[in-house]
Amino acid sequence: MNRVDIAIIGTGPAGVSAAITAAVRKKSVILYGEKTISEKVRKAHMILNYPGLPQISGKDLAGRLAEHLQVMDVGITEMKVTMVYAMGDYFVLQTSDGQMQEASSVILATGMVQARPLPGEDEFLGRGVSYCVTCDAMFYQDKTAAVIGYNRQAEEEADFLADVADKVYYIPMYKEEPVLKEKIEILREKPLMMFGEMQIEGLKTENQVLPLDGVFLLRDAIAPGKLVPGLEMDGNHVKVSLKMETNLPGLFACGDITGTPYQYIRAAGQGNVAALSAVSYLDRKKREAE
Repeated sequence: MNRVDIAIIGTGPAGVSAAITAAVRKKSVILYGEKTISEKVRKAHMILNYPGLPQISGKDLAGRLAEHLQVMDVGITEMKVTMVYAMGDYFVLQTSDGQMQEASSVILATGMVQARPLPGEDEFLGRGVSYCVTCDAMFYQDKTAAVIGYNRQAEEEADFLADVADKVYYIPMYKEEPVLKEKIEILREKPLMMFGEMQIEGLKTENQVLPLDGVFLLRDAIAPGKLVPGLEMDGNHVKVSLKMETNLPGLFACGDITGTPYQYIRAAGQGNVAALSAVSYLDRKKREAE
């Protein structure tokens, strides 16, 4: 398996800044995120007083960030990272297509996950609750499962699950009408809580109780505390040092996930620091191995 120097998760100002700095320092990089740059940036009506850009639309800033990545020859891998495992002196990243990527260091720049966990989500994570259909669909052969989709991309995963499971419910959390295989039952109902004993046994919605063997929650991003087992949090934010170091050696975090204020210039600066710290970490590990 090809191991990169630095894996960066997120294509907002923090992730793009980190990728640019890592490329300048001649490190191999894989950057995960949206090729059109962070949706939060793109949808911003107007951004004021970004140094050198006193007034710019979010769409135009996203274009500038994408152009800078192209100049630095940094591509974007448009695949959601569903889990990051610390393996000692390297990391393994699992993506939504079931693939694995090794990296000597990782920078989290995912932005804040706004959605609160559903009641029962944390308790049943790994015991019937999953964030990746491609990874875990095989556990639901001839069983019943629900997919709670927060974007249109979730429809593809629901279709895949329908080829394996006996029964699939799809609960869209967006306004557009889903386009799914006929065997999938679409429920326009608000999910309230998951329940069970040792394993998940069902999902309660505002209108009914669904007996289930599993629930897939497919959000735009996964909360960092769930994305990286063992990661130390400070409330809803990742706990970092001034060098953007987390409690896991080789893992760094930057941008909104490290706390307020949620500002683009702060995020970009932290991305630069995180990348420089990752470079120093890699160089130190190399010297120790010699």
